[in-house]
Amino acid sequence: MAKVLVDADQFRRTVARIAHEIVEHHADPSRVALVGIHTRGVPLARRLQGLIREYSGAEPALGTVDIALYRDDVGVGGRRRSVVPVVGETQLDFDIADHAVILVDDVLYTGRTIRAGIDALFDYGRPPLVQLAVLVDRGHRELPIRPDYVGRNLPTSRAERVTVHLTEIDGVDEVLLEEEAS
Repeated sequence: MAKVLVDADQFRRTVARIAHEIVEHHADPSRVALVGIHTRGVPLARRLQGLIREYSGAEPALGTVDIALYRDDVGVGGRRRSVVPVVGETQLDFDIADHAVILVDDVLYTGRTIRAGIDALFDYGRPPLVQLAVLVDRGHRELPIRPDYVGRNLPTSRAERVTVHLTEIDGVDEVLLEEEAS
């Protein structure tokens, strides 16, 4: 049974607040690049780009990064399940050395996805600044990673799962809390 933690209206306001915070922290948003982590970070980055353009008149660059080959659980047995990566596309059509990069993802959990995103990003150059924007921070970090922009802090247990649905992918905007299957 899933419980709706964030409905469509709350979702819209949450993303708008993140966009406002980015505009407040960057005097020239045209020097910012929003890089969405596949899969759900990509449409979130696009939404943030549109809102930042609306609020500031400046358009940040937009990119995507695929972390499949940078994951630390690929082919690992034992406690973690073995994962066969599905390789997607990385698109960075700008010089990352000239932009403050904001990695965008839906849920921050252990920090391993973000570490992989940073590793992938640095294969394309060295940005002057890397920040992190997430829709949901659910805790349980395994690495020393902290988001700069957080939509919602939702403390969870490890026996729970946070699922983000996006209109672009799932037909609805919402955040759900579900019990993990045993």
